[in-house]
Amino acid sequence: MVYKVNDQEKAAVIFGNWEESMIWSCLQGVMGSIYVNDERDPVSAMAILGDFCFFAGKTSRELVAYKPEWCRQDFIIAVPQNRQWAEEIEKYYGGKAKKIVRYAIKKEQNLFDQEKLEHIVKGLPADYSIRLIDQGIFDYCRKEDWCCDFVSQFSDYHAYEKSGLGVVIMKDGIPVSGASSYSAYLGGIEIEIDTKKEYRRKGLASVCGAKLILECLDRGLYPSWDAQNLWSVALAEKLGYHFDREYDAYEIYGY
Repeated sequence: MVYKVNDQEKAAVIFGNWEESMIWSCLQGVMGSIYVNDERDPVSAMAILGDFCFFAGKTSRELVAYKPEWCRQDFIIAVPQNRQWAEEIEKYYGGKAKKIVRYAIKKEQNLFDQEKLEHIVKGLPADYSIRLIDQGIFDYCRKEDWCCDFVSQFSDYHAYEKSGLGVVIMKDGIPVSGASSYSAYLGGIEIEIDTKKEYRRKGLASVCGAKLILECLDRGLYPSWDAQNLWSVALAEKLGYHFDREYDAYEIYGY
């Protein structure tokens, strides 16, 4: 059997010191959900938020196979705590699971050079402008494939305004690049960053990233960063972060 967690403390022990902000979001009850193998004495746990699920503790075929009723998507990125979980994912999903490498970025306090970040923001060409994500931009992002993940984990603008934060660069009245909270936890956000295809390689992502970090610092929030690829690692390092390690994950199609 699989059970949705009501006592986050029991699940927190299973995840241990895994430094992943989306797990923190679930454990803190901010967003996402936790499922375990036993209500009273769980030893296996899964945290699921958006396109990501994380498996920890003792391996469980039931948890690997479990898809919550509310989950309508047919794609998920599964992140195993260790090799045993990875093998369980591979055995159950077979060819549906594509093994990938992602890149963890260190979570360090008092890290950022604010003058450097402000200099990057000031480098935005005059024919562009930068704005915080408001109601109108929130609604726009929800309809556009390239930027929908800026706001997709928030039920509405009220929820985003309460827990999320983001910026976009505007060109001719519409967003063309942005950085926003894919998710939120107590004390911080997980950054999602992207640029519309035809506006890439112009330095816009750097400006958005720098601006969002500055906005987070002003609010006492930590801007957590996890990299999908080496381009994202390089951008993170440009903004002041430090690379931590590679880790394996699985893109599961037909979830």
